[in-house]
Parts: sequence; structure tokens; C-alpha cells
Amino acid sequence: MTQALPAQTGDAVIIEQSWREPERFSAIFDRYYSEIHGYASRRLGGGLADDVAAETFLIAFDKRAGYDVSRADARPWLYGIASNLIARRRRAEERQYRALAKAGPGSPVEDHADRVAGEVDAVARRPALAQALAKIAHGDRDVLLLVAWAELTSEQAGQALGIPAGTARSRLHRARRKIQDALGGDGS
Repeated sequence: MTQALPAQTGDAVIIEQSWREPERFSAIFDRYYSEIHGYASRRLGGGLADDVAAETFLIAFDKRAGYDVSRADARPWLYGIASNLIARRRRAEERQYRALAKAGPGSPVEDHADRVAGEVDAVARRPALAQALAKIAHGDRDVLLLVAWAELTSEQAGQALGIPAGTARSRLHRARRKIQDALGGDGS
């Protein structure tokens, strides 16, 4: 019988242990499934997110023997797999952004007392943001969304996408500038 792992056990240790005891990989799934699913859902919508999240962990499980155990955090690796799967579904993502851009700000909020001003502003800006996201180059958008939605650093986003950290920082800067311009930001 396999002993339970302490909660603080590092990802690399768990993955390495899963080489001999495959059931150990379930700890990686338990730790990150919701996070990966949430990221995929924001990018593609709920239905496709289920598929992407499940496929991410199937691929990760199949490729765990090649995991670089010098990298303690498996998040960039998992987000890289998810990003590659999302890239295959880019057309669906772009259709979703175009639809959001056309949809407008949505219906009025029923209970204004329960909503904060930032949320109302976000709803009003959603079409412009969706339109700007649809126009950003794929590589730039991938880095931006990994940083914004997955809360990875630019270095981790680069690691996830298999690009140098400097390239990730450049793409992030370029994407942020385009979003800011699209939303009427003045850069200050």
C-alpha cells in the first residue's frame, strides 16, 4: 500500500516517485487540475476546458519520465502542455473573443449595491478587451494570459512555452502595450 505524501512534498519529488509508483502522479493531478481547468476555461470556454484539462494530465502522465526533476515546480510544465493543446483549438478561442466583442457590455446589473465599481467597469470594457485579445499575435497572447490568468511569472511562462525568458518578457510587454492602447490607456 502506498503511503500518503506530506502536503509540502515538492512536485519534482512526486513526479520522480511516480516513475516507480504511477499512482503517485495523482497528487499532481489533485494539486493542479482546478488551476489548469480554470485557465483553459478562460481561454476556450467550459466545454473545451474539460477536454483540455483532462488531456493535459494524460499527456503529463505519459511524459512524466522525461520531466526535468531539477525544476521543483511543475506548474510551468503543465501550463506548457495546456497551452500547446489550446493552440490546437485557437480558432475556437478567436471565435469566442470575436463573439464577446460583438456582444457588448451585457445586461444592466440588477443589484448595484452588490457590485463594485471595478466589476461594472470591467463589464463595460469586456468587448474592447476581447477584441484586443483577438488581434494580438498568438505567441504574445499566450504569454499574456499565462501571466494574467495562470499567475505565472514571465520566466515561468517562457518555460511553459519553451521560449527564452527574454522573449517571454518582450512578448508580455508588447501584449500589455497593445491591450493598454486598445483600452485607451495613456501609459502612466
